[in-house]
Amino acid sequence: MVVDMSVTFTGRTLPNPVMTASGCAANGRELHRFFDVSTLGAFVTKTVMMDARSGRGTPRMAETASGMLNSIGLQGPGIRAFVAKDLPWLKSVGARVLVSIAGNTAGEFADVARVLADSDAFDCVVGVEVNISCPNVANRGLVFACDPLASGKVVALVREQLPRDVPIFAKLTPDVTDIVSIADAAVKSGATGLTMINTLLGMVIDTDLLRPQLGGITGGLSGPSIRPVAVRALWQVTAAMREGRVQRVPLIGVGGVRTGRDALELIAAGATCVQVGTATFNDPTAPQRVLTELCELAASHGVDRITDLVGIAHDRMVLP
Repeated sequence: MVVDMSVTFTGRTLPNPVMTASGCAANGRELHRFFDVSTLGAFVTKTVMMDARSGRGTPRMAETASGMLNSIGLQGPGIRAFVAKDLPWLKSVGARVLVSIAGNTAGEFADVARVLADSDAFDCVVGVEVNISCPNVANRGLVFACDPLASGKVVALVREQLPRDVPIFAKLTPDVTDIVSIADAAVKSGATGLTMINTLLGMVIDTDLLRPQLGGITGGLSGPSIRPVAVRALWQVTAAMREGRVQRVPLIGVGGVRTGRDALELIAAGATCVQVGTATFNDPTAPQRVLTELCELAASHGVDRITDLVGIAHDRMVLP
């Protein structure tokens, strides 16, 4: 049985729902050595900011049970270098690109979006992922996505700088009391979709040296250990959309996906697309393998289209 794996969001059609996750595959060249990145639904870039950034001090990574902590600090060459070198390369290999952007202030997000929209290779961009899960330097380090007003302001400013037909996905943090309220604020401000979830804030202490293991003290927890949190977040926002409390928009699920079965769990909770991140560190072919496994699983469930499985778990709850 052949399953139609294509997905459509805000007028853009992707051949399949599997993407990379921001920050886990650089900007494409490294992963392209292992498989053709154009075979994925989309390639998600490392988050890019306005200016070059050296990132945080070392050590930057620490292994944890069923995951890892990273404290990279959004290191990168800046948006102008990105549009001069990385984006044209991605276009040259036929990749569909979801560009992840961030800023120290709400205005900087808009500046990055403007430079991106003016770039010669912008036509390979299928959407922009707005990483509001990073700290707001203008507000003493408050994470944008922890505050509905701050989230909405960033999304609104980015929306003004991009063509109306370019989807905007606000990337949300799970480190909040009510993720539905943040989702609602982002959508009302112009987000045409949501990415859930970013890493969870965590910390590891070296019990030999009795000091923090990361140079930046805290870091982002990713990997299989956070998948249940991603499933919960997707479930809550999807339920709110079904109940009419939040406008319906497509969701991208991310967090601990290693296998096709993991991806299917996020889709059943409400995700239209899924991203594969930390798994690529020990298996660079993980995104392609997940896609193959997801195709086989979809066929085993007897559906004609992968989209038939989006949010299906909401219709199959076991009632008390």
